[in-house]
Amino acid sequence: MTHTHPIRSRSPAEWAGDRGSASIQMAALMPVLFLIMFTGLQAALYSYASTVAATAAQDGARAAAAYTGTGTGNLAAGTTTANSALQQSHGSLTGYTVTATGTAGGATVTVSGQALSVIPGLTFTVSRSATWPWERLS
Repeated sequence: MTHTHPIRSRSPAEWAGDRGSASIQMAALMPVLFLIMFTGLQAALYSYASTVAATAAQDGARAAAAYTGTGTGNLAAGTTTANSALQQSHGSLTGYTVTATGTAGGATVTVSGQALSVIPGLTFTVSRSATWPWERLS
Protein backbone atom coordinates (compact mmCIF):
# COMPACT_ATOMS: atom_id res chain seq x y z
CA MET A 1 0.00 0.00 0.00
CA THR A 2 1.43 3.32 -1.07
CA HIS A 3 0.85 6.46 0.93
CA THR A 4 0.71 9.66 -0.94
CA HIS A 5 1.28 12.95 0.75
CA PRO A 6 -0.50 15.87 -0.75
CA ILE A 7 1.61 18.93 -1.42
CA ARG A 8 0.73 21.37 1.25
CA SER A 9 0.83 25.01 0.33
CA ARG A 10 1.86 27.61 2.86
CA SER A 11 -0.66 30.08 4.08
CA PRO A 12 0.02 33.84 3.80
CA ALA A 13 0.60 33.93 7.54
CA GLU A 14 3.40 31.36 7.19
CA TRP A 15 5.06 33.36 4.38
CA ALA A 16 5.06 36.54 6.48
CA GLY A 17 8.07 35.35 8.50
CA ASP A 18 10.19 35.14 5.31
CA ARG A 19 9.51 38.68 4.20
CA GLY A 20 12.78 40.49 3.32
CA SER A 21 15.00 37.42 3.64
CA ALA A 22 15.97 37.56 -0.05
CA SER A 23 17.15 41.15 0.36
CA ILE A 24 19.29 40.24 3.35
CA GLN A 25 20.80 37.26 1.52
CA MET A 26 21.56 39.43 -1.49
CA ALA A 27 23.17 42.12 0.65
CA ALA A 28 25.40 39.51 2.25
CA LEU A 29 26.42 37.91 -1.06
CA MET A 30 27.02 41.04 -3.17
CA PRO A 31 30.44 41.93 -1.66
CA VAL A 32 31.64 38.37 -2.27
CA LEU A 33 30.40 38.44 -5.87
CA PHE A 34 32.06 41.82 -6.50
CA LEU A 35 35.32 40.58 -4.97
CA ILE A 36 35.34 37.55 -7.27
CA MET A 37 34.46 39.67 -10.30
CA PHE A 38 37.08 42.37 -9.65
CA THR A 39 39.77 39.82 -8.81
CA GLY A 40 39.18 38.06 -12.13
CA LEU A 41 39.18 41.34 -14.04
CA GLN A 42 42.39 42.49 -12.33
CA ALA A 43 44.09 39.17 -13.11
CA ALA A 44 43.12 39.54 -16.78
CA LEU A 45 44.44 43.13 -16.94
CA TYR A 46 47.73 42.10 -15.30
CA SER A 47 48.12 39.14 -17.64
CA TYR A 48 47.48 41.31 -20.70
CA ALA A 49 49.93 43.99 -19.53
CA SER A 50 52.53 41.28 -18.93
CA THR A 51 52.03 39.94 -22.46
CA VAL A 52 52.30 43.44 -23.95
CA ALA A 53 55.53 44.10 -22.01
CA ALA A 54 57.05 40.77 -23.05
CA THR A 55 56.16 41.32 -26.71
CA ALA A 56 57.58 44.86 -26.71
CA ALA A 57 60.78 43.61 -25.05
CA GLN A 58 61.16 40.85 -27.67
CA ASP A 59 60.60 43.26 -30.55
CA GLY A 60 63.08 45.72 -29.04
CA ALA A 61 65.75 43.08 -28.44
CA ARG A 62 65.41 41.80 -32.00
CA ALA A 63 65.86 45.33 -33.38
CA ALA A 64 68.73 46.11 -31.00
CA ALA A 65 70.65 42.99 -32.02
CA ALA A 66 70.35 43.64 -35.76
CA TYR A 67 73.61 43.73 -37.66
CA THR A 68 74.81 47.28 -38.36
CA GLY A 69 78.19 46.60 -39.87
CA THR A 70 80.05 47.48 -36.67
CA GLY A 71 79.84 44.03 -35.15
CA THR A 72 77.22 45.09 -32.63
CA GLY A 73 73.61 46.05 -32.90
CA ASN A 74 71.87 49.32 -32.41
CA LEU A 75 70.58 49.70 -28.85
CA ALA A 76 68.79 52.96 -29.67
CA ALA A 77 66.81 51.16 -32.38
CA GLY A 78 65.77 48.56 -29.82
CA THR A 79 64.50 51.22 -27.44
CA THR A 80 62.61 52.99 -30.23
CA THR A 81 61.04 49.73 -31.44
CA ALA A 82 59.90 48.74 -27.94
CA ASN A 83 58.44 52.21 -27.30
CA SER A 84 56.58 52.04 -30.61
CA ALA A 85 55.10 48.65 -29.70
CA LEU A 86 53.98 50.00 -26.32
CA GLN A 87 52.33 53.03 -27.90
CA GLN A 88 50.31 50.71 -30.12
CA SER A 89 48.99 48.83 -27.07
CA HIS A 90 46.55 51.71 -26.39
CA GLY A 91 47.43 52.28 -22.73
CA SER A 92 47.35 48.73 -21.40
CA LEU A 93 50.73 49.41 -19.74
CA THR A 94 51.13 52.85 -18.15
CA GLY A 95 54.14 54.72 -16.83
CA TYR A 96 56.45 52.42 -18.72
CA THR A 97 60.20 52.62 -19.14
CA VAL A 98 62.36 50.86 -21.70
CA THR A 99 66.07 50.14 -21.25
CA ALA A 100 68.41 48.43 -23.69
CA THR A 101 71.81 47.00 -22.79
CA GLY A 102 74.40 45.03 -24.68
CA THR A 103 76.60 42.21 -23.46
CA ALA A 104 78.88 39.75 -25.20
CA GLY A 105 75.91 37.40 -25.56
CA GLY A 106 73.56 39.88 -27.22
CA ALA A 107 71.15 42.73 -26.69
CA THR A 108 68.75 42.80 -23.75
CA VAL A 109 65.69 45.04 -23.61
CA THR A 110 63.71 45.46 -20.39
CA VAL A 111 60.20 46.93 -20.29
CA SER A 112 58.69 47.96 -16.95
CA GLY A 113 55.41 49.68 -16.16
CA GLN A 114 52.11 49.46 -14.32
CA ALA A 115 49.15 47.36 -15.34
CA LEU A 116 45.78 49.05 -15.36
CA SER A 117 43.99 48.65 -12.03
CA VAL A 118 40.28 48.34 -11.26
CA ILE A 119 41.02 48.95 -7.58
CA PRO A 120 41.82 52.62 -6.93
CA GLY A 121 45.11 53.18 -5.16
CA LEU A 122 46.61 49.78 -5.98
CA THR A 123 49.36 49.49 -8.56
CA PHE A 124 50.58 46.29 -10.12
CA THR A 125 54.08 46.54 -11.57
CA VAL A 126 55.04 44.50 -14.60
CA SER A 127 58.64 43.99 -15.74
CA ARG A 128 59.69 41.76 -18.63
CA SER A 129 63.05 41.33 -20.35
CA ALA A 130 64.14 39.72 -23.58
CA THR A 131 67.62 38.92 -24.88
CA TRP A 132 68.50 38.41 -28.53
CA PRO A 133 71.93 37.24 -29.78
CA TRP A 134 73.93 39.64 -31.94
CA GLU A 135 73.42 39.16 -35.64
CA ARG A 136 76.69 38.53 -37.47
CA LEU A 137 77.55 37.88 -41.07
CA SER A 138 78.90 34.38 -41.60
